[in-house]
Amino acid sequence: MDENIPVVILCGGMGTRLREQTEFMPKPLVEVGGKPILWHIMKIYSAYGYNNFILCLGYKGNMIKDYFHDLATKTHDFELRMKSGEIKINRDKNSVEDWRITFVDTGMDATTGGRIKKIEPYIKTDYFLCTYGDGVADINIMEIVDFHRSKGKIATVTGVHPHSKYGVMELDKDDIVFHFTEKSLLESWVNGGFFVFNKDIFKFIDEDLPLEQDALPKISEKKELAMFKFSGTWYCMDTYKDYLDLNKMWEEGNAKWKVW
Repeated sequence: MDENIPVVILCGGMGTRLREQTEFMPKPLVEVGGKPILWHIMKIYSAYGYNNFILCLGYKGNMIKDYFHDLATKTHDFELRMKSGEIKINRDKNSVEDWRITFVDTGMDATTGGRIKKIEPYIKTDYFLCTYGDGVADINIMEIVDFHRSKGKIATVTGVHPHSKYGVMELDKDDIVFHFTEKSLLESWVNGGFFVFNKDIFKFIDEDLPLEQDALPKISEKKELAMFKFSGTWYCMDTYKDYLDLNKMWEEGNAKWKVW
């Protein structure tokens, strides 16, 4: 594995469907188990040796910068010399992740395509990884990368089976409900993020259009989009209920995405 392969994380959206939290902070900083969901996502990649991150910032992006800038003093004992402002951090008692993070302001109202287009100058490798700043999974990142390289396509998207937000009913021939299931898995495949992109992806991106509605359909028409089928645990923190569910899973020890 090339340690320089970057992981691009889209962190710029306003998260309007999670307004209870995102009115005060960007969605990637909304906490699950006392840590931002962005931290959980980065831990997933880090567990497989990917520690080089590029964060595409937008809405309240400075708060994300401040969180990581201040992380050393938040997670370590430290000594502050008030007069000089000197800070001496005691790194013996605790550990901090060995991450290299590039923060890129990609604009308040940029599309997902526009955000990825703006980080093109930072991509020095033949391919890079990419995901959203609100989804977690117990996914093996190395398997996605190996799959992508074996297919030889421009892009790989992870396909997942989403949970239904409604109760699913099964009827008998007399229209009598004989089974009712909450949060059942749907049969269709949807975009779960966790992409692998070759650098050629930039040739197809219109920065004024969403990646999902423009570049990916263009690539699929050329038979250059592969799908890595993932049937494990996948959750997206899209609504306040998702936020509550994720925190409940963490508190109860059922956070299957904790692969580290």
